[in-house]
Amino acid sequence: MKPKPSLTRTRPRRRRAAASAAKRWTFRLYVAGQTPRSLTALINLRHLCEAHLPGRHEIEVIDLMKFPELGRKDQIVALPTLVRKLPEPVKRLIGDLSNTERVLLGIELSPAGRPSS
Repeated sequence: MKPKPSLTRTRPRRRRAAASAAKRWTFRLYVAGQTPRSLTALINLRHLCEAHLPGRHEIEVIDLMKFPELGRKDQIVALPTLVRKLPEPVKRLIGDLSNTERVLLGIELSPAGRPSS
């Protein structure tokens, strides 16, 4: 017969989930100049972060037209591409980020700003 899980195992998980929700989220947006798609992706990402991660996010924009070598490390094959660096694991999304629900799922962020399970 399997032992029942104790309540003490559940509590630390809740604390970790709450602590990770308060951690800083780091995004890297790879773009190709100031094309309409690149600008739309940046605007959409800023709106999403302001709505769901106020004061807990950092966005780094990398223009591969100016710095093509920077895309090699993150293996960028299409633009615009969003890379969620933190919290780990690293996640990647391609496109202008206009579908908010899909972006939230892709970066594992629930509407309340907590990682989705």
